[in-house]
Amino acid sequence: MPVQQTRCVLTVVDLETVLRAAREEAARNGWLVTIAIVDEGGHPLALQRLDGAAPVSAYIAGEKARTAALARRESKWYEESINGGRAALLSLGALTGMLEGGLPIMTGGHCIGAVGVSGVKPDQDAQVARAGIAALAI
Repeated sequence: MPVQQTRCVLTVVDLETVLRAAREEAARNGWLVTIAIVDEGGHPLALQRLDGAAPVSAYIAGEKARTAALARRESKWYEESINGGRAALLSLGALTGMLEGGLPIMTGGHCIGAVGVSGVKPDQDAQVARAGIAALAI
């Protein structure tokens, strides 16, 4: 008999919560960013490019989120590893958002999605993503 399992998923309400908190953090600091949210497989769930944010930030935010979801770790890890000399990571064709600003959304030790932000300095992108995730209170 199969074992019944349950898992957490991001709902539309969760997406709205993350986007609102991330937008508020960006607005408090005067940052023009794009915020992307993906599911645990890196598939797009939400994207919001704030007025004035560069068009390319929509692509970069999505890739940062996808990298964080698939890897189950902050995208910053890849950037730091590559900068530390691990150039072989550049051969990972499936992960193209290897820059700071992508954070997984974890609950109960499981990744349920990720947030990626692009448009300002890398640590500021991550700050906006963290604010969005923190609003979930998980």
